[in-house]
Amino acid sequence: MTRQERALIVERILHKQYPRPPIPLNHHDNFSFLIAVLLSAQCTDERVNTVTPELFKTASTPKAMSKLKREKIYQIIKPCGLGPKKSKAIKNLSKILVNKFNSKVPSNFDDLESLPGVGHKTASVIMSQAFGEPAFPVDTHIHRLAQRWGLSSGKNVVQTEKDLKKLFHPKKWNALHLQFIFWGREFCQARDCFGLKCKICKKTFPLRKKSFKHKRP
Repeated sequence: MTRQERALIVERILHKQYPRPPIPLNHHDNFSFLIAVLLSAQCTDERVNTVTPELFKTASTPKAMSKLKREKIYQIIKPCGLGPKKSKAIKNLSKILVNKFNSKVPSNFDDLESLPGVGHKTASVIMSQAFGEPAFPVDTHIHRLAQRWGLSSGKNVVQTEKDLKKLFHPKKWNALHLQFIFWGREFCQARDCFGLKCKICKKTFPLRKKSFKHKRP
């Protein structure tokens, strides 16, 4: 089976299971979405969604957030992990949004990635889900699934992103990013499926007998 044939199987199953995948992070505008995505690094979406209501009740705009003391931000977001680093980034990026971007979240990769705490993956999520621009954010979970399903042999998320973009039409990227995430959480967990149990793993590699060994990003 070719890589393209496996991609067609993956796309068909994911679209049937999640025809309209929702954005899992609660938010009310692009600024709150940016902060939620930043907080989701090495943290579950569920935990982020329990923390952000208090944070945005305290400060819901870049201007209000920039005026909060970093210690105050830290105390609220501490359950998300990496509190010192994330609280500093949130305060500093809020200042930049006010001073440089008229309190608006920029809608291009270069400006987004210039913000503190915003790397390529976070910028890709914002571009795809907030602005509807074709992007395929790849984190360690999507990297793992792409390997299990034979869609990429990349040793890192950068190469995996390139491989996935070659396999799927740009119009499908934004939905596929979310569909990958939801499938991984529900059916193809890191410490459960091992490339052997879920429907996609069975369909893409029907003869696989041993647990799949991943290449670490």
